[in-house]
Formats: sequence, C-alpha cells, structure tokens
Amino acid sequence: MAQPRRDAGRLAGVRGEDLAQRLLDAAVETIRLLRTLPRDVAGKRTREQLVRAITSAGANYEEARRAESRRDFVHKVAVAAKEAGEALYWLKLCERLQPDGRWKALRSETNELVAILTASARTARSHS
Repeated sequence: MAQPRRDAGRLAGVRGEDLAQRLLDAAVETIRLLRTLPRDVAGKRTREQLVRAITSAGANYEEARRAESRRDFVHKVAVAAKEAGEALYWLKLCERLQPDGRWKALRSETNELVAILTASARTARSHS
C-alpha cells in the first residue's frame, strides 16, 4: 500500500481516479492485515465488520463516479464517507488489539479518505 499522504492541505486537489485507487489500496491492505487477527469469535466479527465497511466505502465511491445527477453523487459520496468512518472505528479497535505500525498507517490513510470524501460531498452539495 502506498504511504499515507501527510499533505492534508491538498485534500481538495485529489482527483477521482486517485481517490478510487486509494480506496482500493486501503481495502486490499485491510484484508491483508485482517488475516493476522485471531481466529476466535471476536476476531471473526471484527474481520466481517471491517471488511464490509472498507469495501463498501470504495464500492459506493465507484457508484458515485457514475452518478446520474449531482444529488445522486452527493448521496453516494456521503454514504462512502460514512462507511469509511465506520471502518475507522474497527481500525482503532484492531490497532489497540495489535499495536502495530501497519494498523496505525492504515487508520491514518482511512482518516484522510474520510476527510476527502466528506469535503467532496460538501463541495458538490454547495454547487447544487
């Protein structure tokens, strides 16, 4: 996975394809890291919830890119932001369970993705 971007001031300049790639990269890295969680009930539940949330964020963003209207775009980007926000909760949990720099880097990247998606929805909404 690419290193998390630390230049938060440039969030508004992220292009659609770049954002889609970052969401996909985050999902791939999440799936890789989830394989390290214990195979107990808690690990299984955490894996299910996190993989659902992070993959949903990317899938909803892909739908937004093909939106039929600005309203449809705003709605789908907002859903993607909410799903990425939920993924943040699960990433924080994983980071506490397994203190590892990879979880921290992934949480940081996902936090930035939430900010980008939220800003995108806000900008599109204001241009309606």
